[in-house]
Amino acid sequence: MKPIIGLTVSGERKGQSEYNSLNCTYINAILEVGGVPLLIPMVADRDILARYINIVDGIIFTGGGDISPLYYGENPIKELGEVDEHRDSYEMALFMEAYPTDMPILGICRGCQLINVALGGTLYQDINSQIEGSYGHLSKSDAISQVYHMIRIEKESKLYDIFGNDTIAVNSYHHQAVKELGDGLKATAYSYDGIIEAYESVKKDYIIGVQWHPEAMVPKRALFTKLFEDFVKQCATWR
Repeated sequence: MKPIIGLTVSGERKGQSEYNSLNCTYINAILEVGGVPLLIPMVADRDILARYINIVDGIIFTGGGDISPLYYGENPIKELGEVDEHRDSYEMALFMEAYPTDMPILGICRGCQLINVALGGTLYQDINSQIEGSYGHLSKSDAISQVYHMIRIEKESKLYDIFGNDTIAVNSYHHQAVKELGDGLKATAYSYDGIIEAYESVKKDYIIGVQWHPEAMVPKRALFTKLFEDFVKQCATWR
């Protein structure tokens, strides 16, 4: 039976209407590797979120806007982007429901940052204003499938096992990044200016966070399909 993969959504307002939305690249990436994508709506009721946890076989925390620095004990700097307190609280609650189950969890871009903060870690609110000598991490290209910079992958890591290489090129659409790692996380990839580009859990069997957008690379770059293949395979067997 194909595993059901939960996907978090973002809030969107158009006129007088409010929507939950998600880029189709996430859905297509899961379908490509044999998973069944299920969008988890942005609800505040923790009991309802717990019901979703009972349904899905794994969760992807997706990309999006900035996370409020209040979650890691800081006030906002002027370079902080738009935050959504409803999305922050919904995803934090969802992660706290999922974490004790040991289900596979994948964090992408904002999702990578969200998991880190949920586990007690911190973020750079804005890379270029807070890290002297940092490179570009926020591509201005609309072609999200286009690679932007190189990363180094630690050989003793799940990512190395997945990609089979210690150096790959990735796309990049973020201005925040992991600063101090959360409980039980170890860094497994870095950009050439030292920014953490990926981590994994040393306490759980399968929690991976990546700072780039592999789902957007899947249609044109088969290398990144391997990450979703591995994730969905783990989701199919964890129960």
